[in-house]
Amino acid sequence: MDNLFATRMQNTQKSFIREILKVTENPEVISFAGGLPNPRFFPVREINDATNKVLAENGENALQYSTTEGYQPLREYIAYRYKKRGILVDADQILITNGSQQGLDLIGKVFLDKNDGIVIERPGYLGAIQAFSMFEPQFHSVPLFEDGPDLDRLESILKENQVKLMYIVPNFQNPSGITHSLAKRKELAALTSRYNMLVIEDDPYGELRFIGDDLPSVRLFNEDKTVLLGSFSKIVAPGMRLGWICAQHDIMEKLIIAKQAADLHSNYFSQRVVHQYLCDHDIDEHINHIKDGYGKQRDCMVSMIAKYFPQDITCTKPEGGMFIWVTLPPTMSSLELFDLASTQNVAFVPGTPFYVDGGGSQTLRLNYSNSDEAVIEEGIKRLGSVAAALKTKPTVDLG
Repeated sequence: MDNLFATRMQNTQKSFIREILKVTENPEVISFAGGLPNPRFFPVREINDATNKVLAENGENALQYSTTEGYQPLREYIAYRYKKRGILVDADQILITNGSQQGLDLIGKVFLDKNDGIVIERPGYLGAIQAFSMFEPQFHSVPLFEDGPDLDRLESILKENQVKLMYIVPNFQNPSGITHSLAKRKELAALTSRYNMLVIEDDPYGELRFIGDDLPSVRLFNEDKTVLLGSFSKIVAPGMRLGWICAQHDIMEKLIIAKQAADLHSNYFSQRVVHQYLCDHDIDEHINHIKDGYGKQRDCMVSMIAKYFPQDITCTKPEGGMFIWVTLPPTMSSLELFDLASTQNVAFVPGTPFYVDGGGSQTLRLNYSNSDEAVIEEGIKRLGSVAAALKTKPTVDLG
């Protein structure tokens, strides 16, 4: 049977995180592994009301096939939200997708041939790595500093290689929690423009800032060569499976063709329900409620790490989003720590899968959004105990 599979499947692995999440099905496990929004912020009653209203007022239409581009009023709403941030687009530049993950797949189909060059952050978002891997590109990694990507390294890559795309998550990056500074955004836009490449700016967490001021989109500094990805998963609910791509008209034409071949259109009923919800409620008020909760959970996790972890273990201190990135000393392995932690019913994601070029064995990702403060303290206390125990074991330097 193996000889019947496409060769691309030999190089594309199962999602490491999805496999880890199987471990967390045990209700006794404290899981910092999944990138899950907190369900206590899901607008269940409001979505129920919106659903009933859509069915009562226009049910037959809402249950029918629709256009590939998506529900026009919803696309107009997204364009309106962009305009409030200074990004001047119209509804025809918005394509509704099955979450932003489908957006990554469509971009890969439209732009990537085998062995095409693509730049990705190091560490990089695992969902993007998996989506783009299907098209067998050449990955080039750019390390992340506290203020964003290493632009000297990026320029070296662009000088030495033919690169089509750069994929970035500039706000509260998954997995690191790092945010690109304003200076880095401007410099990155200028550099990628000079080398005539496309920037894929993925921003699922950008509205979840609870420290500091919002920063402008990279697109504002390189409008013609920046494609935006967005999602309702983090600000409404992931089960609706609604995201979008925002791109120039010539790019949008190709994306629509690719989506028609994939699924004809995204869930039209979900689009109608989400739009009704957005019309009937103040989404900014809802987002502020989420930010208040996540900010407290973030602060708790950072303080508990300082309290319970060995002092030579460091972590990022994100200004928003859902993740904290932890770096262990060179003599410790996050995979070994994961095995020990699992005996204490605690789960996290070891860092190795976030690196396309190897490395990351001393790193790990923690999610704080899906746990309340009491659970965070208990889980970090357990992790700190097993980390301290691991430090006392005879080990080989992994550096």
